[in-house]
Amino acid sequence: MAQAQAAYEERPRRRGRKALVVLVVLLLVLGGILVIADRVAVGVAERAIADQVRQEVAKQNAQSAPPEVEVGGFPFLNQVLEGRYERISIVLREVRGSVQGDAISLPELDVDARNVRASLDTIRSGQGDVVAETVNGTGTISYQSLAALLDRPGLTLGEQGGKLAVTAPVDILGAKLTVTGTADVTVSKQGQVSLRFNNLDAEGLPNLPLARTLLNNYAKGISVDVPLPDLPFQLAVREVRPTPEGLTVTADAKDVPINSAG
Repeated sequence: MAQAQAAYEERPRRRGRKALVVLVVLLLVLGGILVIADRVAVGVAERAIADQVRQEVAKQNAQSAPPEVEVGGFPFLNQVLEGRYERISIVLREVRGSVQGDAISLPELDVDARNVRASLDTIRSGQGDVVAETVNGTGTISYQSLAALLDRPGLTLGEQGGKLAVTAPVDILGAKLTVTGTADVTVSKQGQVSLRFNNLDAEGLPNLPLARTLLNNYAKGISVDVPLPDLPFQLAVREVRPTPEGLTVTADAKDVPINSAG
């Protein structure tokens, strides 16, 4: 009799455990479906934003590789319903823009848009503004393209101790010398990159006032204001600093419609 009762009690326990297992499996399957749906929706949004960015780059007579877009935050669908997105990251590679007939090269422009507002209607219809509260951009001007703008045979640029360094062959009073030195790099009020080569020297420079004057004239000739191509998303340059890869440009903007900038 006791054995029969124990068996009777065991069966409900097993049924309860099976029901719990089935419930857990169903929740996992449902969760997986929701995650997949969430990621599919992200992919659709990322492709749509990438297409908008491509159009804006083209409007500015610039060129780049296809934009790479990543929408941050999880779950994405909750952000869609709320109409606010934590972060949208955009990468533009091989950016080139016309500057006075020459080309400034940005091997990579990284754009980080935060607190982006877009209604469900805007996402669904593609009409209306997608507005970012803040946008930060970081790009690099290659030393090769910068040297091409200075247009001095044999001139090379690079980074030395956190400063912009120059090396160039010159002919001063019949002597073939190598000029070396550094420049001060600042951002002008017009958003141009100002290069001022105030510290040049050349080993073997004749100890004559005329030789020093010629060297100073060379320094003035390569001290220029470099206009940058228009950056997307109304980005304004705030800082430029020499790095081993090139001149790193930092820019920002506020309350920017990222799907109709320019």
